[in-house]
Amino acid sequence: MNKICKSFISMLSHGHIQKTYTSAAVLGRNLSFKSDLSLDKLYPGSRLQMYTPPPPANKDEKFSGFIPINKLEITYSRSSGPGGQHVNTVNTKVDVRFKLSEADWIPEKTRQKLLNSLQNKITKEGYYVVKSDLTRSQQMNLADALEKLRALIREYEIEAPPPSEETLEKLRKRQEKAARERLFQKRQRSQTKADRQGPSLADL
Repeated sequence: MNKICKSFISMLSHGHIQKTYTSAAVLGRNLSFKSDLSLDKLYPGSRLQMYTPPPPANKDEKFSGFIPINKLEITYSRSSGPGGQHVNTVNTKVDVRFKLSEADWIPEKTRQKLLNSLQNKITKEGYYVVKSDLTRSQQMNLADALEKLRALIREYEIEAPPPSEETLEKLRKRQEKAARERLFQKRQRSQTKADRQGPSLADL
C-alpha cells in the first residue's frame, strides 16, 4: 500500500498526470472515473438515449393486450386469508378500477358487449373493478389483476359461430317437449283441485 501511495505522490509531483484528472497510470494501471462496465463500453456504437416505444395499436378491431396504466385507478389494501403477521402489515391486495364507458383502449364493439353483459357489476359511477389477492406481493397481484382484465376482454372479443340447423331443430323439439310437460302438469293440478271439492247441487 505504501508503494502505491509513494508512486502516486511522485507522479503528481512530477506532473505526469493531466490537469483534468480523467486518467493516469499508476503501477501500470489506467485510472478513470468511468467504469469498464459503462454502457458505451458494453455496447459501442449504440444509441444510449432512453426511448419508450409507442403502445401497439388495435388491429382489425382486435384487442392488442396493451392496458394503459395511467388510465387505471389502482389502490392497495390489506389482504385476507392466512399469511401470518405479514398480512397485517403490508397492503398487498390490489383493486384495479376504470370507467368502462370511457375506455377507448378497448375496441368499440368489444366495449359495447362488456357494457351490456357487465351492467350488474358496474358501479353507479360507471367503474368496473378487478381485484386480486392471489399472492403476498403487490406487483404480482397487480400483474394477476391485469391478466384477469385481458382474459375478460379477449373472452368477449370472440365471435360465437351461428348455430347450425341441427342445433336449432334440437332446441325447437326441446321447447315443444317442455311446453307439453308444462300443460300436462297444469291439467293434473287442475284435476286434483277439482277432486277436492265436494258435490254440488247439480250432482245431487
